[in-house]
Amino acid sequence: MARNFGPLICIMIMIMDVVAGILGIQAEIAQNKVKSLRMWIFECRDPSYQAYKLGMAAAVLLAFSHVIANLLGGCICFWSRAEYERATANKQLAVGSLILSWIVLGAAFSLLMIGTLANSKSRKSCGLAHHRFFSIGGILCFIHGLVTVAYYISAAATIREEKKSRQDQTTPSA
Repeated sequence: MARNFGPLICIMIMIMDVVAGILGIQAEIAQNKVKSLRMWIFECRDPSYQAYKLGMAAAVLLAFSHVIANLLGGCICFWSRAEYERATANKQLAVGSLILSWIVLGAAFSLLMIGTLANSKSRKSCGLAHHRFFSIGGILCFIHGLVTVAYYISAAATIREEKKSRQDQTTPSA
């Protein structure tokens, strides 16, 4: 008897991305609590260890949810334009959401890591103000969750369609 773990995997991916987003926003709040001296666009401030920890946790959860979705979703890709034109809507959606999930991952992970590194213990920085990196990265974590779940669902549907079409081709018709 085959079990369908798809809904459980989707819920797990969404939970990890939502928690990563909340941690990113909490890191922004913790970063804003430290003392800073601001003059026009320049700012001198102490690093926040709490923001560092929260930002690192958010980045790790984001990466972990992406890895899980890609490993369990499988590799869905096109090798030619002709294959793209012959592909089902599920396969086209899977490829499109896979590309979009990588783009959102790159942006969110970069923003979270920039904020995290700016708050490492060894950096008392003076320079251009670095605001909203954590909060924008956290919001992108929510978007990543939606896009990644769309990828997983469409990839699973594509795999099911391909299995069914292979079975239909191998069974002789009466």
